[in-house]
Amino acid sequence: MKQKKSPPVKQSKKKTTSTRKPSGKNKIFIQIASYRDPELVPTIKDCIDKAAKPENLVFSICNQFHPDDKFNKHLEPYREDPRFKIIDIDFDKSEGTCWARYLLQQQYINEEYTLQLDSHHRFVDGWDDILKTMVSDLKKAGHKKPLLTAYLPSYDPDNEPDARVQEPWWMTFDRFIPEGAVFFLPATMPDWQNRELPMPSRFYSAHFCFTLGKFVKEVPHDPQYYFHGEEISIAVRAYTHGYDLFHPHKIVCWHEYTRKGRAKHWDDVNAWVPKNKVCHDRNRRLFGMDGAERNQDYTDFDFGKVRSVEEYEAYSGLRFKDRAIQQYTLDNNEAPNPKGKTKKEQQELFIPWFKHCIDLGFDSVPEDDYEFWVVAFEDENGEDIYREDADTHEISRMKNDPDGYIKVWRQFRTESRPVKWVIWPYSKSKEWCERMEGFIPWET
Repeated sequence: MKQKKSPPVKQSKKKTTSTRKPSGKNKIFIQIASYRDPELVPTIKDCIDKAAKPENLVFSICNQFHPDDKFNKHLEPYREDPRFKIIDIDFDKSEGTCWARYLLQQQYINEEYTLQLDSHHRFVDGWDDILKTMVSDLKKAGHKKPLLTAYLPSYDPDNEPDARVQEPWWMTFDRFIPEGAVFFLPATMPDWQNRELPMPSRFYSAHFCFTLGKFVKEVPHDPQYYFHGEEISIAVRAYTHGYDLFHPHKIVCWHEYTRKGRAKHWDDVNAWVPKNKVCHDRNRRLFGMDGAERNQDYTDFDFGKVRSVEEYEAYSGLRFKDRAIQQYTLDNNEAPNPKGKTKKEQQELFIPWFKHCIDLGFDSVPEDDYEFWVVAFEDENGEDIYREDADTHEISRMKNDPDGYIKVWRQFRTESRPVKWVIWPYSKSKEWCERMEGFIPWET
């Protein structure tokens, strides 16, 4: 049954207006969705200070705030700046990241470029000219709609600027999570010192995207997404709308990943779990994953017609209907992927791949003399489909993890869906210890 079109986004009554006029050529529409972040103002200040042409920057800020956050006052000087449009949202009225990003995108007025950021960044001198030059060079190379995106190299607000990573990063495939979204990992860009153009990208990062301004209208954020699935959906939607994705081959700015000690939306609200379930379902239906039927309305947030999803799958080495992956992509080779000579050969390049992390508390594995742990995965009939035991070296490493909990990672090829994991430790003193198991949270 076809559902109604996505409802309009509700704005907080408390918001700041500006006298900003329509603008266009050379202007950069900067989108920043911030949630209770003391790094917001330092990010804005550094963005302006390091720009070659700060007069061409136009800011759209979605400031999701808590009345007790004292750092909010530091935003006040920017409210009278005609370059700024600041929308204030009480933290308990926020509907999540993608909702906030969609909301601020409504302030776009035909600026030539757009830059999407998080609220925790630092910049190199002349970052704006560097990005414009990259886009210009890619256009000259035949790419009509270049898009620059990346998991940026990191910085640490508590160790500035010494902790800044000095190598550009690219995005590699990590895994399909059971709920269906695709996760990525950052890695140092290979041979970046010798590149004259940005590196082709399979994926999209929501914390850094620089492209043509019209991207805001052609591929807007879907406000019904909550968090997971946002990046892979936009990657494919962008590609099918004719955008060519690239990673900057030079450092342009840095991103802070941990947000340690700072509030996040899912820390403050209880409703994030059902919102995330709705988001996962919407994402699976968008891609027709696991046989899901598209009985939802994606009118404003659908794939484009310039290229097909199948063309993206051939380019990236991901196949969504059965969560399959090509070995070329698993090996972290640069896009685009090689194509099969026939359609059958093309499909045979994909293999069903499963990667999962089993989380355990230290108190569940208290012994000091384990010889091994059985680590196995079972199908719906309770039959083992994969087993790879943990030896003493892996056990020791996991039990000394600085994050404070046990993480057992496994990945393997499988035609059957794993529905349960099993860990059964064996120690010298107690022999077989307590058997542990848990269900894998597949969504249907």
